[in-house]
Amino acid sequence: MPQPEDFAPLPADKAAFWANFPHWDNDINYVMHLGMKVEEIRQDYARMRLPFRPEALQPAGIMHGGAIASLIDTVVVPVVGWNNDGLSPGQLLTISMNVNYVGAIKDEDAVAEGFIERRGRSIVFCKVEVRGSESKRLCATATLVYKN
Repeated sequence: MPQPEDFAPLPADKAAFWANFPHWDNDINYVMHLGMKVEEIRQDYARMRLPFRPEALQPAGIMHGGAIASLIDTVVVPVVGWNNDGLSPGQLLTISMNVNYVGAIKDEDAVAEGFIERRGRSIVFCKVEVRGSESKRLCATATLVYKN
């Protein structure tokens, strides 16, 4: 997994635009409902956190795979869209997402890091890893294809 320092910082105007993601002009949306928070956005890289909360658990007491998948699908939005002038994030579309669950998250936040593997003119290939915030244990890996 590349390190955040491997990616250039966002230009000031792009950093200002993405500073309020996922809030922007919405009073509420799915990502806000789940409580996701951006920790870092760089060119072609982002890190987001899904805070622990009982509502995101499945009956066995571990974080639900659907909540983790939502984090995976969301962390790549700024990764794909940071450099699209005049393109609203609502125009970024998931074409495919393949998630491999390799562990569980219990009683801690989930932290996802996403980055670009390859960028074409309109198709972008991304990778994501999700780990427990405290344990640092790998929970899931994913590959995504986005249309921008």
